[in-house]
Formats: sequence, structure tokens, C-alpha cells
Amino acid sequence: MRTYLDFETPIRELEVKAADLRSVEKSGDDPVSLEGEIADLEVKAREALEDIYGKLTPWQKCQVARHPERPHFSDFINAMFEHFTPLSGDRYFGEDPAIQAGLASFRGRSVLVMGHEKGSDTKSRLHHNFGMARPEGYRKAVRLMEMADRFDIPVITLVDTAGAYPGIGAEERGQSEAIARSTDCCLSLGVPMITLVIGEGGSGGAIAIAAANKVLMLEHAIYTVISPEGAASILWRDAGKAIDAATNMRITAPDLLEMGMIDEIIEEPVGGAHRDPEATFKSVSDTLNRLLTDYEKLDRDKVRSERQDKYLAMGEDKSEE
Repeated sequence: MRTYLDFETPIRELEVKAADLRSVEKSGDDPVSLEGEIADLEVKAREALEDIYGKLTPWQKCQVARHPERPHFSDFINAMFEHFTPLSGDRYFGEDPAIQAGLASFRGRSVLVMGHEKGSDTKSRLHHNFGMARPEGYRKAVRLMEMADRFDIPVITLVDTAGAYPGIGAEERGQSEAIARSTDCCLSLGVPMITLVIGEGGSGGAIAIAAANKVLMLEHAIYTVISPEGAASILWRDAGKAIDAATNMRITAPDLLEMGMIDEIIEEPVGGAHRDPEATFKSVSDTLNRLLTDYEKLDRDKVRSERQDKYLAMGEDKSEE
């Protein structure tokens, strides 16, 4: 049974009616063919889907980015990579299931791929802590990025987190320091690093593994310094103002591309990545392959300096140029 968001009610009504008629037709209870009515409903549902998704508000995009059926890290791994070998532990404290990582083969080349895993049901969401990493997750990321750099292996990261875990234990173990060191490690790599925001890109929890040569976003993903709910609680002392916060914070992919915060947007199928994951995986795979091929022409110093210059230039006042 498909999960529908609040603003998808018109689509839901049409698709449910079409499904009910198809069930009646298959049961044989009605001798009259219902194909015409079913086809008409499906056309209307498609038109409604295109119309609604053609003019999503920032808050609606936020809802799509958090959709429970949206492809997660594990789905991208299974669909796009071969011979994925998980690597665990930070060698200081322990393993953090919120960040999954490992070596894999991607279209004939070895890569290190890692990212946030939110989980797909109650048990797995609790196990992965809803994709909110603790310090050991970021220290694991540093360990593996340094290993990839040593063996000249490109790094691919998939971002999908509401933010780093804010619990007492995480703070006691140096959450902010771990995030800072992970961000610094990203910037110092001599191998190409490509990041894709597949759902939520929240705060330091995201940037810690996203200070890459190229930062991509899926069309309906969001990337923000704080969640709209968190911003509303701070600015208006009312989490109910999240819609206003989402609108004013410019958290959508087109906004971020315009500001130069990201480098490219990967289009999603109409209705979001969850409606056609296979098409999403193909688009992402083709884009990653193109970018990795481009970076094969550059030496390590050029790869590193390009990344560092990119972030140093952000926020620069170019009005006098």
C-alpha cells in the first residue's frame, strides 16, 4: 500500500478508485469491461501528479525528502554498486550503524562509498538511529577516507540525515570535534570526492561527509543548516511555523544551485524518487560515472586545490568585481 503525503490527496483518490475498479474487473463480478474507466482515471491521476509536483512548495519538498518509501543508502548500494564490502568501527570507541561505509566496485572502478542509513522499518530505524550519527560514525568516516586517499580510491558519499545525534553521550565523546575533523579530512583528500544528497542534508551531520569536489542533490532533496522545525522554534518559538521557516531558509535544490552551494541537480521521476527508484538509480549512476571520468584527468594536487578553492570562494562578495 503506497504512502501518500497530505498534499497528495487528489492523486490518492484517483489512484485508489482505479485500483478498486481493477480489482472488480479481475474478480469477474462485473461482466462489463472497465478498461476505459480505469484508463481515464489513470490519465487523470498522472495529470494531477504532474501538476502537483510541478509546483511544490519548499515545505512540500521537505515532506518528499522525508518520505518513508524514498530510497535509502542501502537501496542505492544494492542497485548501483557491486561487491560492496562493509567496513566498520572507528578504532577508538566502537561502530556506529548510522553511517554505513565500505569498498565497492562502480562500473569497473574501485570506490569507497559511505553515507547515512535511516532504516526502512521500526527495528532498522532504531538500529541506525534514524541516520543521526554519533562521534564514532564520523571518526569511522575519517579512518576510511584516509585509507581511500592512501590507496588512491575515489570517495562517494550519500547524505540523508536530519543532523548529527545531539545526545549527552555523543557530546561527551566529542561530537563537534569529530564533525570538524571529518570535514577537514574531506577538504584534504587528494582523491576525487563526490557527494549526493538523497533526502535530508541536515546541519553539521551532513557537511561532515559532504565537503566534496562536487555536491549533487536529487531534485526533491533538501540541504540546510537546521531543520525547518528547529529554525521555527528558535526564531518564532513555535515549531508550527516550520512552513514559514522552510520558505525563508532556501533549502531546496534550485535555491542552493542558484547560490552556488551545490554543483548539480539530478532530476527525479514525476512524483519523486520513491515512485520509480530504478529510474532514479540510473540517473544517479550515469551522473557519478561522468564526474568520476572527468576527474581521472586531474592529478592529486589539482583535485585537492579545486575542492579547497571552491569552499573558500563561498560567500565571497563579488559586487566590486
